[in-house]
Amino acid sequence: MTDTAAPTNGDTGENPSLNILAQYIKDLSFENPGAPRSLQARDKAPAININVNVNANPMTDTEFDVVLTLNAEAKDGDKVLFAVELTYGGVFRVTGFPQEHMLPLLFIECPRLLFPFARQIVADATRNGGFPPLMIDPIDFAQMFTQRMAEDRVRAQVSTTPN
Repeated sequence: MTDTAAPTNGDTGENPSLNILAQYIKDLSFENPGAPRSLQARDKAPAININVNVNANPMTDTEFDVVLTLNAEAKDGDKVLFAVELTYGGVFRVTGFPQEHMLPLLFIECPRLLFPFARQIVADATRNGGFPPLMIDPIDFAQMFTQRMAEDRVRAQVSTTPN
């Protein structure tokens, strides 16, 4: 009979695994408020503003719903040419990772895996709306996560500071 040490630091003894169980469009909206005039040729490219958000919620101990939201708006001056909003999700099974790796996995790695699919959906929606496909540049989810954690720390400090 051999003695085996109990796993520590959240190490379950199994090989770490990250699996995509499902991917889905939760919400897709495309607005072309000025059509058909908005489709006419322009002298200059429109100003495009893109916002990105990531959320993750546990479904079970090992399954998580990770949602990537992309909002893009194209303007010519103060006129909106198009607005597209995509909420794209994935159900991920995560096993064998230490607890301290869970947030980076859910907020960096999972959205990184979802992004190419979401990007293609946005490109197709803008093309189908009569515009050139909007090809969103790759997103640095690690930088987004670091910034979000820093903002959370500042909020926590502000809320605990006595008046």
